[in-house]
Order: sequence, then structure tokens, then C-alpha cells
Amino acid sequence: MKQLKVFAAALLLAGTATQAQNADQPWAITVGVNALDGGRSSVATDFADRFGQYFQTDNWSILPSASVLNVSRYLGANVSFGITGSVNKMKKVVMDADPKNNLIGSDFSGQRTLESTDLMYYGIDGQFKYSIGGLIGSKWFDPDIHVGGGYAFLGKASSGNVNGGIGVTFWFSENIGLNLSSTYKHQFEDDDMVRANDVSVPAHLQHVAGVTFRFGGKDTDGDGILDKYDECPEEAGLKQFNGCPDSDGDGIPDKDDQCPFEFGDAAMNGCPDSDGDGVPNHEDACPEEFGLKEFNGCPDTDGDGIADKDDQCPEEAGPKENNGCPWPDTDGDGVFDKDDECIDVPGPASNKGCPEVKEEHIKQLNEYGKTILFNTGKSTFQEQSFAVLDNMAKVMNQFPNAKFAIEGHTDSTGTDKINDPLSNDRANAVRDYLISKGISADRLTAEGFGSKRPIDDNKTVAGRANNRRTEIKLIK
Repeated sequence: MKQLKVFAAALLLAGTATQAQNADQPWAITVGVNALDGGRSSVATDFADRFGQYFQTDNWSILPSASVLNVSRYLGANVSFGITGSVNKMKKVVMDADPKNNLIGSDFSGQRTLESTDLMYYGIDGQFKYSIGGLIGSKWFDPDIHVGGGYAFLGKASSGNVNGGIGVTFWFSENIGLNLSSTYKHQFEDDDMVRANDVSVPAHLQHVAGVTFRFGGKDTDGDGILDKYDECPEEAGLKQFNGCPDSDGDGIPDKDDQCPFEFGDAAMNGCPDSDGDGVPNHEDACPEEFGLKEFNGCPDTDGDGIADKDDQCPEEAGPKENNGCPWPDTDGDGVFDKDDECIDVPGPASNKGCPEVKEEHIKQLNEYGKTILFNTGKSTFQEQSFAVLDNMAKVMNQFPNAKFAIEGHTDSTGTDKINDPLSNDRANAVRDYLISKGISADRLTAEGFGSKRPIDDNKTVAGRANNRRTEIKLIK
């Protein structure tokens, strides 16, 4: 009895934890010790009296070693079925004071004595057990009732029995528990068997204390969480994440973590945000610089709508077309160089940044044109005309984008057959000279009109002199 008490106390001190469910761990093995009560329970006439000395341990027989093995299988609805084998040595048994009355068929003499004996006991039982723990909602305290039948051997005597009893299991974990049970076995004696030492197998109580191991639930990844409850059955994980791993330890299971191997923030779906700009590193084109979401986490220092990394002038606002830099205005006329046809000469936007040719400029050019002298009947210039032509070039160069038409005119002397080509050649001679002085060819046109457009009377010398002229007109 002392050994049983020590064994039970040690297990009870181990603590308690959650209750394993038979459906999850369908198989169970119990290993423990048993005590046989060969006292009052075996001889009381009234069945109720057989349990009158239930807590009196004087008559218990205990084999101080592992003496009970039970294997059980969960069937469903809180019911399981198990086979139990036990061994013991009965040290005390109640017998009739008249030894011959211990034989089968004998009458009770009215007196019984507690005798010492030394008989080996073997028992094999099959029992159905109904668990009550689930019904009362306990997670560690699991009482049960059980019924069944079996066969017992005492010395050379043996007989079958029906049995029933109660028990309780204190679960320390999902797989390990302390089981305590008491079973009453009512023996049916074999009438044809002569008992050794005039002793039959009496009805008796058998008490068991053992450690129960539950198993059989499938746990593929070995993380202690059954596959049926494991959201990640192929990966060892944590209980708080229903069996899923948290590789980076950030409190977000890998299955919900966009960056499972980098410690991150729940607000970033488990990803880090090194610069704290609200854009996770893996989406941040500038992970070490605080930036804006619209620029994938990169800054825009000058606020021109172009991220600094793509901005050639990150501290000066400028358009995207110029790579984030402001457009230059070389001549400072308010017209950007890209739109300014005269980037070195100030001019109004209305004339594309170029100075406008005014009426007085055209008048001046025509004054010069009247003084251009050609050799008679030719398109070559007299020497004094070169200075005049140079002055015309200077005026035109003030207006880099202006286009001019050069018209050649003659007096009525001679025929049109002579005058028309001559006026045309003289106009082109002026054009060629101006081109040689830096006027772009595409800004000048030349055409001769002969004597068709007189401005004075050809009947007088003065009139004919006025009609022989070179006119300059502004092409708009």
C-alpha cells in the first residue's frame, strides 16, 4: 500500500494541462500497478455491504512493480474499448472458518477469517469505458465508468467474471495522464475444479494507478498539433498560429507574411519599412530614404512631381520633359530656349522670342536698296555698293528669324526680254551677297519684275532712276 500511495502522490504533483480528446488520439496505453482487495468485498452477503470497507487498505495486496497493462481504442461518442492484463500476488484472503466449506457447493458455516496466503494472481479483462470529462466541460479532470468481463487465475483456481467500476484520469498534457480506477469483479466459479488449498477465486475489488499515454493522431510535421487542426500540416509551426511557422519571429505566421524571412510590421503585412515612410522595403525603390507612396517610396525634394532618383535637378522644380530641370532662357526674354527661335536675342513671345521687325527697319532697308548700283546692263555691283549691302546685312542680322523678300526692278529702257531676266539676276545677286554675310538662305527669297512695277515716271531721267531699284519686303 505504501508503494501505491507514493506512486500516486508523485504523479499528482506533476501538474495538469489540457485534456486530450479520444477522437484526436484514438489509441491509449496505460502502464501501472494494481492492488487486490481480498477482504469484505469478497464475502459480504448483501451486495451493498461489499463496499463497506472500501477505504480500508489493510487487506490490499500490492505487487511493487509494473503489474498492469491496458490497451484501448476510442470507438466514438465518448466510448472506448480496452483489454487489460494484470498480475499480482494475493497475500490475504477471507475464508470460511470451516475449511471444507470453501469448496464449491458447500454451505456457509457462519464464520469467516482473514487468512494469509501467497498465491499468484493473473487477470485478463475486456471493458467498455464511457468518459464523462467532455460532458462536464473539464479540460483536465476526466472521470469515467466502465463495464466488462474477464477471467482471473488465483493459484491453480480460475473463473470468469463480470465487472464494473469507476475511474478518473488527470491529464498533464494532450498525451499523458494519471489514471486511477476501481473495479468490482464478480467471479463465476467452475464447479468441476478442485481448488488448491481449498481456495477458490473470490469476488474482489481491483484498484489500479497508472500512467496513460494517448497516441495515434496524425501529426505530419511533428509540431505537436494534429493535422486535422494544423493549418500548415506540412510545416512545423507554433500552437498560437494553429501549427503554422513564423520564421522571422515577428508575430505574423509565414502564410500571412509577405516577407516571411524578414522581421516586419503587421501594418506592412509582415514586411520591414526601414525608412518609416509607409512603403515596405520590397516595394520601396528608395528603402533608406523617407519618400512618398506615389513615387514608390522615393523623395521629391523640389516637389515637381519627379522623384529625386529620376530628377536631374532634384532641388530645382522642372518639367518631366526636361528631366526635372527648369527650361533655360538664355536671353532672359521670358521665352524658354526650347520655344525661342532667337535664344541669344531678347524678343516677345508673340514673335517666338525674337525681336520684331518694325516699319522703320523695312524703310531703312529700302533706303539702302535704292542706293545699290549695278554695272550697266549687268548684275554685278559697282564698288560703292558693297558698303550699302553690308549695312543691309547688319540690319537683317538683328532679326534672326525674320524672312525677307528681295525684289529687283528696272526702268522701261529696253525690252521685257532683256529687263525681266536682268532684274531677276540683280535680285539674286543681292541675295547671294547677303548670304555670304551670314544671313541664312532660307530667310531670303529673290525675284525680278523688270519694268512692270514702276514707282515713278519713266519719261524723265529722275523717274527712270527711281524705278531702277532693289526693294526689301518683310515676309510674314
